[in-house]
Amino acid sequence: MPTKKKTPSKRKTDVNINAAIAGGKSAADDVIAFRSKQLRKRAAIANKLPTRRSAPGAPKHLPTRSKELFGSKKIAGVLVAEGDSWFDYPMQDVLQLLEDDYLYDVESVAHKGDCVEDMAYSNGQFEELARRLEKLLRDGKVPEAILLSGGGNDIAGDEFAILLNHAASSLPPLNESIVSGVVDIRLKDAYIRILSGITAITKNYLGRPLPIVVHGYDHPVPDGRGFMGGWWALPGPWLKPGFTKKGHLDQAANTKVVAYLIDRFNTMLKSVTSLPAFPHVHYLDLRGTLKNAPATYKKDWANELHPSKSGFDLVTKKFADVIAKL
Repeated sequence: MPTKKKTPSKRKTDVNINAAIAGGKSAADDVIAFRSKQLRKRAAIANKLPTRRSAPGAPKHLPTRSKELFGSKKIAGVLVAEGDSWFDYPMQDVLQLLEDDYLYDVESVAHKGDCVEDMAYSNGQFEELARRLEKLLRDGKVPEAILLSGGGNDIAGDEFAILLNHAASSLPPLNESIVSGVVDIRLKDAYIRILSGITAITKNYLGRPLPIVVHGYDHPVPDGRGFMGGWWALPGPWLKPGFTKKGHLDQAANTKVVAYLIDRFNTMLKSVTSLPAFPHVHYLDLRGTLKNAPATYKKDWANELHPSKSGFDLVTKKFADVIAKL
């Protein structure tokens, strides 16, 4: 008898949600075990620590002028944040405004340029988050929420062109199979793992998960503007070079392509926050917050990926409104 041919295995087209959740919890368990060991060591050292004396010449009490400068001790609450440049932007970002305009104290492990995959698959990110929680809890401060920002760096930048088909081809602007692989599989898996890990860490420390706020992005304009003209900490541009490389030169048409991509990201993110495992996770939709019409978008956008100062004001108000309702 002829042997039956084996059916080729199908390409993975969706995320194994349970595996991603388990992966995040496993990473958190490793971090918790490491931190437990470090905390025991810390406790042993603390028992031997002599009574601390003031440094020579240091004032015993804070000068009145300093008290007036630093303001009241009254705060709206404490937040912990992990994320990308929307949380770590020079001079003004979401976290700085939450502190200065809304009186939250923020402990941040955000780093400009971070990708979601860096946050998800590097236990160092979870370990740093655990450290910040420990510091707050030692002082008797329980955070109101954990804020999470990420995804823009996984899509934009040097690899953006790979999402595009060439303008001279008969294909649509976006390569659907690659977009689906990046947004609906890779980023989805990473976000589930991050949320699972953060949830496990907070449950270990507090006996319950803390509220987590994640946000999507608004619709930018791929006009070729980088940070401060394309140099220093966040050079850019991140979108237009990819369009140019693939022969897409119509800015209005390219803006629609980016809007579709942002919508796909938001849809994915909302679906993750709707999973039964994450009832404490809140999705913040920022679309429509910043202008992107040709005549007005530069007021709200400093460059291709980041809001202007007035734009960050608008975005931060949305965060403050959500946090106040938790």
